[in-house]
Amino acid sequence: MAKKTLDQYQEQLAKCRDIFLKKTTDYGTAWRILRPSSLTDQLFIKAKRIRSIEEKGEQKIEEGVGSEYIGLINYSIMALIQLELDDDAKLELPVDHVTALYDRYAQATFELMKAKNHDYGEAWRDMRRSSLTDLILMKILRTKQIEDNDGQTLISEGLDANYQDMINYAVFALIKLSEEAA
Repeated sequence: MAKKTLDQYQEQLAKCRDIFLKKTTDYGTAWRILRPSSLTDQLFIKAKRIRSIEEKGEQKIEEGVGSEYIGLINYSIMALIQLELDDDAKLELPVDHVTALYDRYAQATFELMKAKNHDYGEAWRDMRRSSLTDLILMKILRTKQIEDNDGQTLISEGLDANYQDMINYAVFALIKLSEEAA
């Protein structure tokens, strides 16, 4: 795998982490009140906005699709954290604790990307960014179905794997956006 991909991935993830930590400083962990299904719905809203902008070729709100991909990454990591924590865990988490959780899930997802990228030979580089958006939407719909089935699957990956795939597709989309802008 190209070192370029690893560096670009880490660069995009560092931007997401920085925004997450600044918002955590501003708002605390108010997002902890959200159930995983509510976080999935937030992901759906963000991905639908990206697709709408891609299809219409214009947007009315100044905030671009890059910020939506960042939101997809950060909400997915929040969902992974929510899946881990007990329902009776405190809503307000210390910044250092939530940072450690964020970093653990970001690192695990990075490791997953490296393994899949090795096996798939960086196929994402030949894909359209709009296809990455569609894959994210498909993963969200799968996640919603698993949630509606009380987390039960017969043969499919669980919620965590779907959130991790969404993160990786969104990071790839951010990389593509940065290359388009260069």
